[in-house]
Formats: sequence, structure tokens, C-alpha cells
Amino acid sequence: MYYDFKVKIPEEVGKITRRTIKGVIYINYEYARIYKPDKKYNIPKRTTIGKLCDDEPEMMYPNANYLKFYPDAELPKERDRSTRSSCLRIGSFLVVQKIIKEYGLDEMLARIIGRDSGLFLDLAAYSIISESNASQYYPDYAYNHPLFTREMKLYSDSKVSDFFSNLTINQSIGFLNEWNASRNHREQIYISYDSTNKVCQAGDIDIAEFGHSKSGDDKPIINYSLAYDHENKEPLFYEEYPGSIVDVSQLQYMLEKAKGYGYKKVGFILDRGYFSKENIHFMDKNGYDFVIMVKGMKKFVHELIRENRGTFEEDRKTSIRKHKTNGITVKRQLFPSDVKERYFHIYYSNRKHASERELLEAKIDRMARALKKLEGQAVRIGTGFEKYFDLIYYHPGKEDEKFVMARERTDVVNEEIKLCGYFCIITSKKMTAKDALELYKSRDASEKLFRGDKSYLGNRSLRVQSDASAEAKIFIEFLALIIRSKMYTCLKNAVTEDEKKQNYMTVPAALKELEKIEMICHLDYIYRLDHAVTATQKTILKAFGIDANYVKLQATMISDQLR
Repeated sequence: MYYDFKVKIPEEVGKITRRTIKGVIYINYEYARIYKPDKKYNIPKRTTIGKLCDDEPEMMYPNANYLKFYPDAELPKERDRSTRSSCLRIGSFLVVQKIIKEYGLDEMLARIIGRDSGLFLDLAAYSIISESNASQYYPDYAYNHPLFTREMKLYSDSKVSDFFSNLTINQSIGFLNEWNASRNHREQIYISYDSTNKVCQAGDIDIAEFGHSKSGDDKPIINYSLAYDHENKEPLFYEEYPGSIVDVSQLQYMLEKAKGYGYKKVGFILDRGYFSKENIHFMDKNGYDFVIMVKGMKKFVHELIRENRGTFEEDRKTSIRKHKTNGITVKRQLFPSDVKERYFHIYYSNRKHASERELLEAKIDRMARALKKLEGQAVRIGTGFEKYFDLIYYHPGKEDEKFVMARERTDVVNEEIKLCGYFCIITSKKMTAKDALELYKSRDASEKLFRGDKSYLGNRSLRVQSDASAEAKIFIEFLALIIRSKMYTCLKNAVTEDEKKQNYMTVPAALKELEKIEMICHLDYIYRLDHAVTATQKTILKAFGIDANYVKLQATMISDQLR
């Protein structure tokens, strides 16, 4: 390879010669002479160190051999490298790249998006590695990382903005159809379904509306829900819907989508926010099993707890040691009009009892202090206090009415204390209390996915100005979640097998460690690995089926591509 800068041809008499091949004049350097006794003369050993410049006969374009034989030569001023860093961080990129190839996401997106599919993958990788979704900072990421774009081309933030605007809803639908078509529809799986919302203050995004924000912000929001395969640890599909629509009313639309994607032998693991008579009957109608947490204040749950209290809490046979909980299963009708019976799994936890009792008593104490301050004043206390206190007034209902005092309703408080530590899960399918709890606890993976989406992918806010851009960012975010979920599963499985506490085997910590694997560009403009892979990095990479030789091979391929 010849460099793209010029140097003066060395003036060493007898060492420098020229040779023309196919019209190109090459500059050769004689680096040794070997004497042949039988022929009684020296045979020169030469190698090419450059090729002649057409417009300047005293100058040449050097190659690596020139730097080898003239290491002290003064090179021209270093060319402008402002477009790409001399230090590329490749460790995290290699992991993301391997997962993309294993899933076939690169080929899938090439068919659906076309020429710019590389930029799509780069934006997903940027979201994972940099923990940000702000498009104006994407060029900073591209500056010091390998890329999926053709010839690793770097794009500006304006190009990224245009790319968002040009992605269509048909492309995201096409991807979801192809992604779900490739899943195994024959096996029985449980889908964990949950939702969150994203703050979006842009005025011209129709889907952003005021609703019940889970972060407590009084701003327009977009609701975003995700279906997650509990068995295979993979996100399946997503949907975004207006911020004013509550979760419980959206569930039936999601169930219809699941049917459209071909999922029939499935059950759904749902949080208490989706509990309603209509949703339960809708799942029955479509033949879906369900595992659902019941809202704690449901009257029939309290009745079940009272009936079974004292029969299982201290029994070793009902102990679920993994979760430090005791549980039993009873069979009952869920609603009076139901024909079929459901399986109610009732649980009790000492730890949960202690924390819930403390919260309840702290709440009662705060209310008592507030009421104490109002004694003797002409005020009418809100109805929220009447549940726990008998409120006594002087001349109630008259002009000189005053609040006198509050007497705690200890019977009510005592009854709530007795219910502390209990919770209930309902399943449509017969299973043990342990199996039901294990299934419901598997929602932790999807909940971690949502936390990772907001905390580690930078998607708490969308930072867009149009509906098209909002849909594009959510589309890219879903791809990033597929990749990050696989990273989480691989690392978790590696830790489980090793049974050692390794703080660096979490996704954020692993990414930070892998970012230390770097390639450096030297004077010959070739990128090379800066140092060997460390023991910690080898442990992390092993979780993804990558070893040091793979890193070297991929580093060579990246270097060749950048040439």
C-alpha cells in the first residue's frame, strides 16, 4: 500500500534505482549484497520503497518499506485526521456485531431499509454503548468507533435527522412481521407484557398527550408497551399509543396483535394494572392462559387471605426458599358470573410484612400529626382521613363548626396490619404456588428491559419534533433492546455457571471494560490493536462466545476496511 503523501526520493548513490512496470516507475532500495563465490560477484537484494510522482520527478509516494529503511526520515505534516480518531474503541462493537449476525438482523434490515441499514444499526449500537439517544451527539460516537455503514462512512447529525424523517411506518411493520415470523410458534411460551411512557414536549406530535405519567411529570407523554418472550428471553413486538389511553384498556389490542403475529400456544404474564373483568374474559375467549397479579385492595382477595390465614405461613412444606416466601393454592371462581374456576395462589412473606407494616404505621403517624395541628380550627377534614380516624367536631354542620379532635380507629388499623405481607397471583392454568411465583417473577427481565431502555439507552425522553421521527426512534430503540437483552442474558448465564461474584458481568460494567479494547493508527496510517486482551476482558468476551483470536481477526478486518 502506498501512502497518500509525498516524500523526496533518497539520494544514496548506488542504493537507489528505478524500475518501470506497465508505465509506472517504482523506486527500489538496495538493502544488501550477497557474494556468490562460484560466480565471483555480488547479487544485490532490492525492495520497492515508493513510486514516482508523475508531476514531480524528485518526489515519490512511499510505502511501509520506506519507513523501515528510513525510520528517521522527516515526514510531511500529518494529514488531517479530524474525520476519524486515531484511537478506535472496538470491544463493545464486536459484541454488538456478533449478536446482530447471530440474529440475522443485518440481512433483515438490508431487505427492509436498504442502503441506509448500516446507519440504522449504528444508531442502535450508539444507543447501547453511549447510553444516549440524542442524535446531535452521534457524530462523537462515530468519530472513535467502527461503523456498520458502507466503508464505515461517518454521517453528520443533520443526515441522522433526515434519516429519522425518511423511515416509514411500513418499514417498522415489515421488520416486526419478519422478526416475529422467525420465532418458534410451535412451542408453548409465556409472554410478559408491560408498558411505560416517555416524556415528549414537542408541540406537533399528535400521539403525545397528557396522561398518567409514571415518572410524575406533568408533561405530554407517549405510552409504549412491549411483549417479551419469557422462555427465550427476547423482545417480540412493541406498540406506541396516545398518552391519555390507560394500560388496562390497551391490553385487548395487544392480544389481537399477538394473534396476528401467529402466537397461539401462549400465556401472558401481566401486572396488576391490567386486571379487569373484560380483559380476563377476552383472554378466555381467545384461548390464552394468563398469570396476573391481583390488586391488593380487592375485597375477594382479603376474604381469601382471612380464610387461609394461619394455615401455611409457618409450614415448611409451603416454603419457597428461593424467594423467602410461603405459598398455597386454592381453587375458586374469580367473578360471580364465571362458570370456570381459577387458581388463586396466596403468598406470605415475613420481610414483606415488616416493610408494609412500617409503611402503614408511618402513614398513620403522619396523618395523626396533621390532624393534631388542626385541632380547634374551623376546618372540615378530607374524607381520606375517615378510614383510619373518627373525626369529632364542635357543632357539626353549623356556622361555628370547629374540628375538635381525631380518635384512631384501631380496629381498622389492626385489620390492615393483619393483611400486611400477603399477596395473590391468579392463573388460568393449574400449577403450584411455586411455579406461579416463578413465572410472575420472570417479569423482572422485562422490567429490567424497561429500566435499561430509560437509564442505559437514554430513552427517557424522545427528543424529536415530528410523528415520523418519534416512530423512527422507537423503532431503533426496539432493535437496541433486542441486542441489549441478548447481552444481559449471555452475561447472566455466564455468572450463573461460574457462581462467582463478578461485578464487571453486568451490561453497563461490561461495556465500560470492553471499550478499553482499542486500535491505534500509526504513522503508516494502519490501525492495529494497541495491546493484548486482558483477563477480565477475556471473561466478558467468553460469555458471548468470543476469544482473543476472534478479536485479532476482526481487528485485522476493520483495519483492512479502513485502508
